[in-house]
Amino acid sequence: MHVVIMGCGRVGSTLARGLEKRGHTVAIIDQAADAFRRLSPNFTGRTIVGMGFDREVLIEAGIEDAEAFAAVSNGDNSNILAARVARETFGIGNVVARIYDPGRAEVYQRLGIPTVGTVRWTVDQMMRRLLPEGSEPEWRDPSGTVRLAEVHVHAAWIGRVALDIEKATGARVAFLTRLGEGILPRADTVIQEGDLVHVVMLERDAAAIESQLGAKPEEL
Repeated sequence: MHVVIMGCGRVGSTLARGLEKRGHTVAIIDQAADAFRRLSPNFTGRTIVGMGFDREVLIEAGIEDAEAFAAVSNGDNSNILAARVARETFGIGNVVARIYDPGRAEVYQRLGIPTVGTVRWTVDQMMRRLLPEGSEPEWRDPSGTVRLAEVHVHAAWIGRVALDIEKATGARVAFLTRLGEGILPRADTVIQEGDLVHVVMLERDAAAIESQLGAKPEEL
């Protein structure tokens, strides 16, 4: 898929390299042309000088063909403004913003914009929110047999109970992240828009389960 990143600091440049290594196309925006020196010499993506919340700049970066957007500049206001433009103007579903202020992060989580604070930030966390499948495990057991991963679910799963995922896949829903808080699902817990679904599954079944949850559910 195509991913647009705003901010080419240590976070943005590392994220760009990681996404490109996984076969995705990347465009990265920064106000300073010198910032692109952080990218590796063999980086093949697009580099655009400008403001990441400017509509024309985003169009130049290919936002109209993008499936994900990450705002990781060093300014909270710029990041949240760019994230809202990507989601509300261009309809990008996978949007994540880096927020320094924990209080602000909580507010934007409640508005449905996933945020990653600097205290708990890692590139892996960004990857899990941008990629269409949970290809970055959150945990593996020592034998490598079982993994815990945040899995993207198709919009058609919204409104179904979490137990339906277990019936359909044989995996276990370990917990949901809703509005920035963890929830242990009960038998009657319904998946809501904006929920992050964390699933425990066998490593050998991971690809099939991620593919299944990324598609419309069959009738159970």
